[in-house]
Amino acid sequence: MSQRFTDQVAIVTGAGCIGPGWGNGRAVAVGLAREGAIVVGVDRNAGSMTETAERIAAEGGRFETATIDVTDGAAIAGLVADVVARHGRIDVLVNNVGGSAAGGPVEMSEEVWDLQIDTNLKSVFLTLKHVLPVMERQGGGAVVNLASTSGIRWTGAAQVAYAASKAGVIQLSRVVAVQYAAKGIRVNTVVPGQMHTPMVEARLAGQRAGGDVDALIRQRLSRIPMGFAGDGRDTANAVLFLASGEARFVTGTELVVDGGMSVRCG
Repeated sequence: MSQRFTDQVAIVTGAGCIGPGWGNGRAVAVGLAREGAIVVGVDRNAGSMTETAERIAAEGGRFETATIDVTDGAAIAGLVADVVARHGRIDVLVNNVGGSAAGGPVEMSEEVWDLQIDTNLKSVFLTLKHVLPVMERQGGGAVVNLASTSGIRWTGAAQVAYAASKAGVIQLSRVVAVQYAAKGIRVNTVVPGQMHTPMVEARLAGQRAGGDVDALIRQRLSRIPMGFAGDGRDTANAVLFLASGEARFVTGTELVVDGGMSVRCG
């Protein structure tokens, strides 16, 4: 295994997972630690990061945790100050927090809309607000934000707030990428499709298939030309590339990880 991130300091939001297995944030955190980074995992549920910590410890990696709400600007500011005080720098920021809610404008309550925008989009704004000055002072850094194919295409269900917020993440990333390019800071977006993560069994099945996980999986697979679903490790591989020096000439773009789903006709 290469050591693309030796002694780099990386913050990964949403580093926990709703259940056992490879969620996106867990896979990203493990991957960065495996390649030498000091990973600061962030989640509002400390217990959700236990398996992440165990996996990293088993491989001899370095992992620290912070339990905060990433929609809270003061909490983010405190986190960043603490990481800089302990490690002196932040080399990589991965924004992975997010979640979906069903419904179009008529069905969705204003409260749900606001929560979706805060969770999926405002959280990215807040971490950028506090991490970018650190990266600018140190002369560079890499940011990878996670969006969704729902932000670029109709993906099978009306989830207007999720779709709008994830589209917002993509455009926010593009604008910031251009603004900070001359300062040595790269900003890119990974756009996962219908990945098979623990979230499928834990939450989406109840929303979309009446609790029938097998039916939901068949429904999701039918949209993927490659015929199988990726998991958090596929997302992590894309994130690690974009965060690494291998992508030194890549900024302001999106890497879609969806088995061809978003380019399929019909």
